[in-house]
Amino acid sequence: MQQNNPVLNLPNILTLIRVVAIPVLVLVFYLPFKWSDLCAALLFLAAGITDWLDGYLARKLNQTSPFGAFLDPVADKLIVAVALVMLVQVHATAWLAVPAMVIVSREITVSALREWMAELGKRSRVAVSQLGKIKTVTQMTAITLLLAQKPGFDLAGDIVMTPWLWLSYGLLYVATALTLWSMLAYLRAAAPELLKSQSKS
Repeated sequence: MQQNNPVLNLPNILTLIRVVAIPVLVLVFYLPFKWSDLCAALLFLAAGITDWLDGYLARKLNQTSPFGAFLDPVADKLIVAVALVMLVQVHATAWLAVPAMVIVSREITVSALREWMAELGKRSRVAVSQLGKIKTVTQMTAITLLLAQKPGFDLAGDIVMTPWLWLSYGLLYVATALTLWSMLAYLRAAAPELLKSQSKS
């Protein structure tokens, strides 16, 4: 039987810290210091670790709550979206804008799908899968690497591709492919309900 947990338990406090860290991340990223990139990357990485930690503690301490179930995915999506917006602005290239657009669009689509399935009482069909977890780890790693070092530009205004950037972009594209794959898996799981609604309209 689920305990009647207080709203401000340890897992939820960690999630709230992740939300509060978002404006701090933006501030640190734009500070005019050499160490700002690395600090922003470490802050984003710490947020990713607390994402795993608050879920682990909620299960371990039996402190799951409706508030935590709502806030945790919101915090994740907010910090990822904000980080991608900053990176698109700094890199200013379609090579980063396109995967960022795909990732953000996927998060909106899957969130809407889960909300709709929850209204039908069938949210378990689109619960977070192992593929979704792998996607999240790859995505967080790619964004952390991209935050850690702002790109340099040549005289023509093109980005100078270093081995670090090649690795970062490569991981981002892997994360984008996993993003699309996981979204299709969720849509396939919800397909019976989607098609049923369509036939009745």
